[in-house]
Amino acid sequence: MNEVKEISRTVLLRRGFALEYFTLGWNVVGIVVLAVAALSARSVALAGFGLDSLIEVAASIVVIWELSGTGEARQRRALRLIGVGFAALALYLLLQSTWVLTTGFRPHHSPLGIGWTAVTAGVMFALAAGKARTGTALDNPVLKTEGRVTLIDGLLAAAVLLGLVLNATLGWWWADPAAGYVLVYYAVREVREIFSGDR
Repeated sequence: MNEVKEISRTVLLRRGFALEYFTLGWNVVGIVVLAVAALSARSVALAGFGLDSLIEVAASIVVIWELSGTGEARQRRALRLIGVGFAALALYLLLQSTWVLTTGFRPHHSPLGIGWTAVTAGVMFALAAGKARTGTALDNPVLKTEGRVTLIDGLLAAAVLLGLVLNATLGWWWADPAAGYVLVYYAVREVREIFSGDR
């Protein structure tokens, strides 16, 4: 019976690693795609989502460390670094989005950004469901928590997508920096959660 449990746990751990490595790979590719899209469209929302993807790469690395049995002290240090990254992201987006709104700067349309964020939203929702199931089966709170972060990443992709579509179809240029403010809210919330749980 114990042997069956051990085999089952090994399979679940493999699945957890596979989910995290896929998330990691997707976000690495996303950083490049979003950088190209953000520069060509001069979009605050796409730049912010690209920076968010960079932070998500770090979050996946933290979970991979944890699944590998890495010590808690190293994990706490890594989480603090992620918190600092989110704080920098919030500050950048707050300043940039406010500057865009006050100056009336209009971002260009971004078919690449629309396509990538649409696909990313679907992929993140699927990964979040997989992480929630696997984390629950393993009784692993870190994997379950990172699954919620992945779900929020999917919601952020949907928010950025909405801003891009409104700009492209209705000419609502302000929807792009407004999507940037959604990312600010998320980043500030993550900073608060990381540092309040670090006491």
